[in-house]
Amino acid sequence: MTPKTSLTSQHEFILILTGLTELTPPIMDALFQAGCDDATATLRLGRVFLTFARKSPSLREAILSAIRNVKQAGIGAGVLCVNDSNLVSQAGIARRINRTRQLVGQYVSAKRGPGNFPAPSCDLSEGHPLWQWCEVSSWLWQNGIVGDHVLNESRVVAAINSVLEYLHQRGRDASLVDEVFQIIEAPSPTFSP
Repeated sequence: MTPKTSLTSQHEFILILTGLTELTPPIMDALFQAGCDDATATLRLGRVFLTFARKSPSLREAILSAIRNVKQAGIGAGVLCVNDSNLVSQAGIARRINRTRQLVGQYVSAKRGPGNFPAPSCDLSEGHPLWQWCEVSSWLWQNGIVGDHVLNESRVVAAINSVLEYLHQRGRDASLVDEVFQIIEAPSPTFSP
């Protein structure tokens, strides 16, 4: 008889909450009752962190259900982000793929690998460039260095965090966010050399 395989696996992630400045027993009870019974809540530097070990068919479903549970708790909390930075250093890339920093440096400089490593996104002038993990994981996947799950998970977290950041900024200054969208959505003139 073939053993049954589970369609779910355990996904570990951290949600950083807004709207809470303390963790009282009633808040903890409300989170537990809303379905966050698979999370450990901690207060760090004025922020509430929920560290989940959630069983779900996918990371996407795990994170979305956790966000839904936080909202259902009715404690006035929102989710600021999934604590999985999309900006990574050369050392951060190396840690994520279990390779050396030197090897990643060779990918960046095209001394190894096929070349065309993604360009860094920021901190270029400081001498400590940072890359978008979603772009890097795509390059790594295209070149057979990481599997499908790494690519898919990086895209899921990047998309969720982008929406959460948009909502956070819209709550701060909706008119500015709307103005930026109007500029971006306006038709561009056609370039002719």
